[in-house]
Amino acid sequence: MLANETLPILFQNDELLVVNKPAGIAVHPGPRTPHSVEALLPALAEAIGQRRLPTLMHRLDRDTSGCLILARKYSAMRRIAKLFETRGILKTYWAIMDELPATDEGMVDAPLAKVSSAEAGWRMVVDPAGKSAFTEWKVLDRAARLIEFRPRTGRTHQLRVHANCLGSAITGDPVYGPTKNPAISMRLHARQLDIPMLDGSVLQVIAPLPEGWPAPAENII
Repeated sequence: MLANETLPILFQNDELLVVNKPAGIAVHPGPRTPHSVEALLPALAEAIGQRRLPTLMHRLDRDTSGCLILARKYSAMRRIAKLFETRGILKTYWAIMDELPATDEGMVDAPLAKVSSAEAGWRMVVDPAGKSAFTEWKVLDRAARLIEFRPRTGRTHQLRVHANCLGSAITGDPVYGPTKNPAISMRLHARQLDIPMLDGSVLQVIAPLPEGWPAPAENII
């Protein structure tokens, strides 16, 4: 994705945007991620006819696709930031697992801490002394190995580590999965955001599944 390209817009009003971030592009630039959503903000502002650059309100891992919120003005920045702080925005992720758990739904309660070493770099691990982390999960389609995650906290790599707590890994996960094949993209998708609006309604924004994902059963949204 080049700097003069833009991102698919899933929703927009005068307060905010929700875009569909593709897997493989970081939200912010870094030494290993020079291509980023941040670099695409000028093109996005031009596409919506706005002089001021939209502000990124949260992040997704580079290999995670789906819904990403940007604020269009300062009042929206404050409101959306407060909603994230108070967990007022409900996030729903879909993932394809290497293997599904035997049961159909549940809650992972596993606190997380960051560890690092010169050899392996950093990663998150389950640690009783870490920060609390909770994830609701539900199997959606066993044939497609499709699972839904609803994080109740927002820890780094939370869903990827909590997937391990279910006895498997998200397919293609380069850090927490059993294989390190860069040709296999990680199958984690920010499927839906439920965002409280100024008029008291709740906006539901859904990102279509990326190309190459198996089609879920017809009775799944």
